[in-house]
Amino acid sequence: MSTGYTDGELASIPEGANLSLGCGNPTGLAAIKTGETVIDLGSGAGIDCFLAAQKVGPSGHVIGIDMTEAMIRKACVNAAKGSHANVEFRLGQIEQMPVADSTADIVISNCVINLTPDKGRVFAEIFRVLKPGGRFVVSDVVAKGTIPDEDRRDMEMWAGCIAGALERDAYLEIVRRASFVGLDIKAEVDYDYKKSEGFALASMTLEAYKPEV
Repeated sequence: MSTGYTDGELASIPEGANLSLGCGNPTGLAAIKTGETVIDLGSGAGIDCFLAAQKVGPSGHVIGIDMTEAMIRKACVNAAKGSHANVEFRLGQIEQMPVADSTADIVISNCVINLTPDKGRVFAEIFRVLKPGGRFVVSDVVAKGTIPDEDRRDMEMWAGCIAGALERDAYLEIVRRASFVGLDIKAEVDYDYKKSEGFALASMTLEAYKPEV
């Protein structure tokens, strides 16, 4: 479901970093600045980390977090291929990040948060690791209409970023409950998924901010 990247972006990253698993391009919409610290949730083989690394430059820092040792190893190999000295990868869960409080200027994620059943915990963790005034930009799948119970119980649907998709307004409410402000939907693209049965899916890229105080 990978979408939103330009040919130039894909050509600029190490071979093997793009697993075509995303649903948007958060780095392309995040206005990442030189010198910033970026955390990527569910970093996979490193595509968004490497794109972010180009934007933050040598004075910035990128931390990728993934839950599998195999993917961390793959991402580290890719970082070495691309000589990305300003990128590191950490093994951990996005519901309990191996990152200190107030570390990041920006948190990004690409089609990963929908895979966890405790999205509220994830956004609480994002709030914790962001500096005051920091922001997140995440691309995720949301539902338009009610996903049938049989799809919710289907493990292949979970792996395909369908069963875990929340209804759009419910997703935004979880973000607000985590105390974020300035919610802005940067992009939204509908998928033609079971529209005839009364619901559909959309790829949504969302930005929000941690208050300054």
